[in-house]
Amino acid sequence: MRIGFIGLGSMGLAMAENLLRGGFDLHVWARRVASTNSLVERGATRCDSPAALAQACDIVCTNVTSSDDVETLALGVNGLLEGRHANLLHVDFSTIAPTVAREIAKAYAVHGVDFVDAPVSGGVNAARAANLAIMWGGNARHADALTLRLTPVFDCIGKTAVCVGDSGAGQVAKACNQMVMVAAIEAVAEAACLARASGLDFAKVYQAISAGSAASRVMEVFGERMLKRDFAAGVEARLHHKDFGLLLEEAVRLGVSLPIAASVGQQLNALMAQGGAKGDTSALLTVLERVSRQS
Repeated sequence: MRIGFIGLGSMGLAMAENLLRGGFDLHVWARRVASTNSLVERGATRCDSPAALAQACDIVCTNVTSSDDVETLALGVNGLLEGRHANLLHVDFSTIAPTVAREIAKAYAVHGVDFVDAPVSGGVNAARAANLAIMWGGNARHADALTLRLTPVFDCIGKTAVCVGDSGAGQVAKACNQMVMVAAIEAVAEAACLARASGLDFAKVYQAISAGSAASRVMEVFGERMLKRDFAAGVEARLHHKDFGLLLEEAVRLGVSLPIAASVGQQLNALMAQGGAKGDTSALLTVLERVSRQS
């Protein structure tokens, strides 16, 4: 199977490497040609444009930052749609607005091209270990055929792949994932502040509650970063901030009340305002500490 990949940041590069390792005929394109060098040296084919990549491939995968990025790659000049052919499938692993995913799917459908929104969760380490959680949405009428085509690809990059519904559904599921995860990070930060304000060693509190019902992957990873005050990026906080902007926009569109998510979104806004965009989201702790010092 000929697979194309666009979006070779830390996550995308790891995913593309796993596809190459899995024996796929990999084609790549990047705005910065140097980003493709390591893959080309290992046997991937470099393409001159997204359109050329689409022409050469059965399935094209993208993993970029924003809704605008995906829309431009898909529908813009020299974009993927210009390179369309029978049975072309575009799988987008980015986290974007559900409405944009639906719009791209609709624009593709006019030309007989399928679009699957398949955001992932797990971070760079999970991407390297082919251990990502994949949540995807696609044309419900083609669900069985899409599953058949996508299973070999998903098996190369993830531990689970769940079809959650029609086009855009993958993005809604990712929004739910981010809501729960970042709210839990904020809760760990607040626990650290309460423990310290009470004169306790948070390391001991962390040890105690990690053995109880509060134990979680978030507690393990982000709590440890707070303990060590290691705020170097695991996933840059600006990306969680972007994700919260998308999910709160969707909530407004649907008229859904998300009071906890709205509060966490404000904390992320404050983290951006104090220069934490490129650091880890565990630095939400510093937002609380700053407020405590001022009071």
